[in-house]
Amino acid sequence: MASDRNVAISFEPEDFLLDGPKLMGRQAAGNGLLRAAVAGAPGGHIWGYTPKRASAEVFSRVVRQIDPAAKPKWIPADRLDLLAQVGALFFSGPDLGSLAKLRLRAGVGAFSLVGVTHTVASHRVMDGIADLLVSPIMPWDALICTSRSARAAVEEMLAAAAEYLRWRFGAPRLLQPRLPVIPLGVHSGDFVFKLGERQAARRQFGIADEEVVALFAGRLSLHAKAHPHAMYVGLQRAAEATGRTIVLLQSGRFGAPAVEPRLKAGAAAHCPSVRALFADGGDPEVYRQSWAAADLFVSLSDNIQETFGLTPIEAMAAGLPVLVTDWDGYSDTVRDGIDGFRIPTWMPPAGSGADFATAYETGADTYDYYAGRTCQMVSVDFQVLVERLVSLVTDAGLRRALGDSGKSRVHELYDWKVVFGKYQRLWAELGEIRAAGRVAADSALAGHPACAPGRMDPFRTFRHHPSRSIGPGTRVRRLAMASPTAFAALAADPLFVWGGRALPEPATVGRLLDRLGDDAVGCEELAGAVGVPLLDMFRAVAVLAKMGLVRLDEP
Repeated sequence: MASDRNVAISFEPEDFLLDGPKLMGRQAAGNGLLRAAVAGAPGGHIWGYTPKRASAEVFSRVVRQIDPAAKPKWIPADRLDLLAQVGALFFSGPDLGSLAKLRLRAGVGAFSLVGVTHTVASHRVMDGIADLLVSPIMPWDALICTSRSARAAVEEMLAAAAEYLRWRFGAPRLLQPRLPVIPLGVHSGDFVFKLGERQAARRQFGIADEEVVALFAGRLSLHAKAHPHAMYVGLQRAAEATGRTIVLLQSGRFGAPAVEPRLKAGAAAHCPSVRALFADGGDPEVYRQSWAAADLFVSLSDNIQETFGLTPIEAMAAGLPVLVTDWDGYSDTVRDGIDGFRIPTWMPPAGSGADFATAYETGADTYDYYAGRTCQMVSVDFQVLVERLVSLVTDAGLRRALGDSGKSRVHELYDWKVVFGKYQRLWAELGEIRAAGRVAADSALAGHPACAPGRMDPFRTFRHHPSRSIGPGTRVRRLAMASPTAFAALAADPLFVWGGRALPEPATVGRLLDRLGDDAVGCEELAGAVGVPLLDMFRAVAVLAKMGLVRLDEP
């Protein structure tokens, strides 16, 4: 029926189509993968697996829109024999447990299951990952991790789940899927611009030739993509330092109606010397014009819910230099000083966020607040940020060199033709393992778990995201603009006020700033002097660094 490099795709329209009201990165990634699957399907045959006839009809229509010569086939949910003939089932998510249980009806060796990480921070997804150890997952199954940090977070959850099971049941043998790291991709041809398209796009946005355009593309949100404060302040300081006219073009869709006025007010307050434009990135033509009009790309991601980050790859495909945080998947994709720049990030250490996890588990906080309060404590190095922005704003030659390098990197590593080839090789390898019937067991772990494996402190689960972790010896230096008044103003600012209990008490901040004076002080010493627990001090300095009021340095 199929070659060992083919796969059936578990298909529901909301995972693969781009016309929904709330477009996210996972839909863009799913759509890109489907296009690659159609192009790479042996003999033009491509299988869609879904229990719904309506979804199967959408699958057939979309596949034929991509390639009229393609041969889409429907595998109903109860036809596991057809899945066995294909050999593998791809699911656009990490929670493979229910599919593994369903597979028992055909035999655990009937076909391979392959999932992929997108967000790994929600309860549903964390539970699904933890449950892999109690599901009939086999060594010929795989969960594709889109970045090293995604794999590290998954490994943290699986280790905690194994610890729990051994404590609770003395489970001696725990199987888990393979965890290969394979990135997401782009169709690089989508980002080739015709002669004159750049000038036309800039005219459409009212941008003059001499203005330097920094583009942020993607979801416009305070917590679900990139908290905007650092970007606004960094561009403002770059404008002041260079005297250049900078345009910030934010192209995307607002995460919620309340976000739009906050972002617009935040830009006016924190980068008044920068001309801030907002574009509807949900309109494909406007989104394309945004890429064409830009001189450089900025994305200071600081959220725990994404594991890769597709927009920097799109930026490199468009030939733009990229300025990103050294965070999650960005650490894999952007080579510092070669394709752009990565800005160091800090967050509190494991043990600092148990109350965030508890509030989310009990329902006191929603998922958005859980992710948002964590985001409030992720900071960037403002000094490095401004230095890199100044270089990019003033040096067109540097922008061209970095952009050319990034474009070459996308063609070599991140075009869907290359990425999908890695998927196909994985499916073939899993088929070989399945045929050989190799089985391995994990070594035992002992000890009493502190919490459910899917409910851990976010600063433990995602401790591999930042460049550095705040510790007892981390030195804190007061910056010139730091004062209790400055903190109070930022704490009341719409960009920060929603953080609520994530923000330190004003009295604590006052004592902390008094103790700092002109000298850098280690966190442990500072906690003793101020009279607060060390974990509280980690959180306080994390927020102050986020606000740009203190600088963090290694011991």
